[in-house]
Amino acid sequence: MYAKPNQDPSRAAMITCALSGVVANRAQCPAIPYTPEEYAAEARRAYEAGAAAVHIHARTPTGEPSFEVEDYRAIRDAIVAECPVIINFSTGAVGVSVEKRLAYLDAVRPAVAALNMGSMNYAKWSEKRRDFVFDFVFQNPIAEIRALLAAMNEWQIRPECECFDTGHVGTLYPLVEMGMLRAPVQVSLIMGVVGGIPGTVENLMHQVGQLPTGSDWEVISLSLDQWRLLAAAAAIGGNVRVGLEDNFYLSPGQMARSNGELVEKAARMLRDIGRPIAGVAECRARLGLAYP
Repeated sequence: MYAKPNQDPSRAAMITCALSGVVANRAQCPAIPYTPEEYAAEARRAYEAGAAAVHIHARTPTGEPSFEVEDYRAIRDAIVAECPVIINFSTGAVGVSVEKRLAYLDAVRPAVAALNMGSMNYAKWSEKRRDFVFDFVFQNPIAEIRALLAAMNEWQIRPECECFDTGHVGTLYPLVEMGMLRAPVQVSLIMGVVGGIPGTVENLMHQVGQLPTGSDWEVISLSLDQWRLLAAAAAIGGNVRVGLEDNFYLSPGQMARSNGELVEKAARMLRDIGRPIAGVAECRARLGLAYP
């Protein structure tokens, strides 16, 4: 039932770059893209540095989070015109209906869409303040997961299953049994969010050991912990995600000037231990993608 951690050092690693989340802004990091043209420029920088895919949370041209078809389409079109990278849309949201999220998937048809695999407390803790910066309940009930997944299957959009905790990994199995998730299951192991599984190497090994056999998995971690967990995932055959949604810093006190700089570091770390970088064509074939 369970996979063993892939320890084949010859397995090519897929790099995904998360260009822009929904919380941070340019006051915190000047490189965060807002306009479609800025998304496209950041996607090209990431692609040229070695990323095969880019993960997109849409924004309006003035930087506000958006769930509108027009913004997703404009960003997708700008990126496709700039480089051949694989497009991955977020479906994560708080207080946004499933119908609204399905509307932009249906209208734009990205190759991949993120699918959050369970509900959780979701918070950010400040050591300096000794207090929470924010906290909320991130609701992803199974009924909503199934509705999103059914639509993705109908529209030939590859689901990227985002697991913030061990229970989320467990939710994969019934969906595999139902035939709603098909091999190879694409899984992102997200670590270090307060309310989810802590970002330790031991926890990464545990999560990988729970995955459905043959899963094509990546690690996602926050802030500077990203590099430590990226190194651990690289050593056991995992894929990796970097980008300004997750982390601004190349090293303590050294903020990245672009998403491309973060991808460059990830690619260098992978190559330094003998892991080849998977190109776009290889990743499209590996995941059986229908769209750019």
